Amino acid sequence: MHNLTALLLDSAVFIAAAWVAWWLLRRSIPIAVIPIIIGLLLAASGWPVKAWGLPSVWGDQIGWLGVLLLAFTAGLETRQYRYHGDDAGTPSRYRASPMRLASSAGVALLLPFAAGAVMAYAYFLGLDGWTAPHADRATGALAIGLCVAVSALPVLIGIVRELGPLNRPLSQLALGIAVIDDAVLWIGLALLLLFAVPGAEVAHGSWQQALALGLPCALIGVSVLAQKRGWQLPNGAVYLVLPLYLAAGAWASSQLGLHALLGAYFAGAIVPPAWVRRVPVDTLGKIALMGLAPLFFGHSGLKIDGQVLGWASLQASLLLLLLSVAAKLAAVLIHPPVPGFNRRETLAVGALLQCKGLMEIVAATILRDKGLLSEHAFAALVTLAVLSTLLTGPLFRALVRKPAAAAQALERS
Repeated sequence: MHNLTALLLDSAVFIAAAWVAWWLLRRSIPIAVIPIIIGLLLAASGWPVKAWGLPSVWGDQIGWLGVLLLAFTAGLETRQYRYHGDDAGTPSRYRASPMRLASSAGVALLLPFAAGAVMAYAYFLGLDGWTAPHADRATGALAIGLCVAVSALPVLIGIVRELGPLNRPLSQLALGIAVIDDAVLWIGLALLLLFAVPGAEVAHGSWQQALALGLPCALIGVSVLAQKRGWQLPNGAVYLVLPLYLAAGAWASSQLGLHALLGAYFAGAIVPPAWVRRVPVDTLGKIALMGLAPLFFGHSGLKIDGQVLGWASLQASLLLLLLSVAAKLAAVLIHPPVPGFNRRETLAVGALLQCKGLMEIVAATILRDKGLLSEHAFAALVTLAVLSTLLTGPLFRALVRKPAAAAQALERS
């Protein structure tokens, strides 16, 4: 099949059909997960999609560009937004100090990570097909624990927008924790790849490797100087500089034996905030999320071996879902972001944080590509990401619906 025809079919299946399904479902589920579900259904059906030209060569390239942009904008969002609940419109009872927010984020990340890693080591990695091809049992357990601990920042931002202003105080706190956890996740992912993947180290005497080390350091230096001295770029120049940051970060991390998505994320995270505020980060994120990356995520579901998608895989996904939700809720109960919260409010924040979204699929894809996850584990984790994302909105609404009127009355008194 011609590349252009295959691309058109690819776009029709994973972009246009996803939009139609989203509209028919009255936007009741996040549009971001629909391409993944379509890919999983096609993989499980056993239909000869390769004969249709799916996944297409150009679609793979466009989807890869989209997910690079998605990771880059996720990094930009960590610099652009301040989710500490300290704005004038936020009631004082919902405000958290930076230290309290950071410590709550630490517990919300570490407890699910530990629970996921222990369960993976003790149970999941003993199942048929779960052994990682290029990692020992302990490293494979750490990889699964990392995926269980994810809180999905980009998709969570979209879900929060859909929840409306009434729930904004609680959702802003959840986003504040997710920003911190997102950054720690990518750092942990980079460290895991650096120490666990053969070849993920600098080769002595290679000028490409030396440049790959020096280039990010130079970008960090430029960013620090720009922030300290208040350097501003001419109008329009920021749109030339940001792609350079993205390309440099992705290239450098791939040269160092890591994954290009790691470099894309960290490249966005080091851009000076003054430059970030001059570009429509939300718009760029939506273009990546809804117009480009659906091809990547649809292909991720499509490329899963259909033979591993069955009742056993679904059982594993449901057990992982129960584990991840329980661990997130327990973490916020143990150390809530605001000490004065009642139990329902605290659990509502945890309901948002358990959202895995697309970031878990990105992390799982990286780990699978590097041989730290098997196809069976990858399939279960992708299904987990879909289920947790679908659960987020309904669970949050169920927790806040009853006390909403009482909270409003309290604020008026």
